[in-house]
Amino acid sequence: MEISRRSFCESLSAASLALPQNPASKAARYVRYEHRGKVAFGILDGESIREIRGGLFASRSETGVKLRLAEVKLRWPCEPTKVLAVGLNFKSHLGNQPAPQKPELFFKALTSLQNPDGEIVTPSGAKNVHYEGELVIVIGKTARRVSSERAADYIFGYTCGNDVSERDWQRGDLQWWRAKGSDTFAPLGPSIVVGLDYKKSRLQTRVNNEVKQEQVLSDLIFDASAIVSFTSQYVTLEPGDVIYTGTPGATTAMKSGDVVEVEIDGIGVLRNRVTG
Repeated sequence: MEISRRSFCESLSAASLALPQNPASKAARYVRYEHRGKVAFGILDGESIREIRGGLFASRSETGVKLRLAEVKLRWPCEPTKVLAVGLNFKSHLGNQPAPQKPELFFKALTSLQNPDGEIVTPSGAKNVHYEGELVIVIGKTARRVSSERAADYIFGYTCGNDVSERDWQRGDLQWWRAKGSDTFAPLGPSIVVGLDYKKSRLQTRVNNEVKQEQVLSDLIFDASAIVSFTSQYVTLEPGDVIYTGTPGATTAMKSGDVVEVEIDGIGVLRNRVTG
């Protein structure tokens, strides 16, 4: 069952209009979308999309094609070669565990990516699947052994993510390959915002309109620059790669039919329905 296109577009359009207006920040919102069988990148402007050529990271330019947001299908907003995620990055999520001394990273499978408005499909045998609303870093240029002082130069922008997790598998398996990496376990989008001071933003996760998580992003234990710098010491990050930065507070299990929304001020709402 598809989530209301009208409500989805209205929430995304409202977030677009709420972007910082400082011209020096060059704040912009980029989306990847499908229209009549063609997948393209575009600039989101209110309720319309202006198509661009050249991709997100090269010498992009507008083609002159303009579409209404309501007539396209949004895809996850970039094409990563790697999907990484950070665990235990909010004090509110630590429980009785000590705060980590460094960013604790793990990989999620590329096939775990899911589109805005797509379904989170519960795999066979999964009984304890949780949401994890998160800020996601999008890498803009190749980063290898970069310093924390320079790391921001390698970040293209930010988007919303849901690090879906099967808690029983997470505790019981030797590796998190299926607990964190099952198909559809990494919803991403709806847009990438460039020029956003995310530390002034609030993250909120809702299930069936009930608020489950809420925290300001300045509370991250390791900020975006620290995460990118640390990761790049060991793994070369390529344009389009994404890093989920960690979830706040406690989480609970989802059930089939639930609608999960991850909202970050200035970015928009990532909305997905649970099935299976």
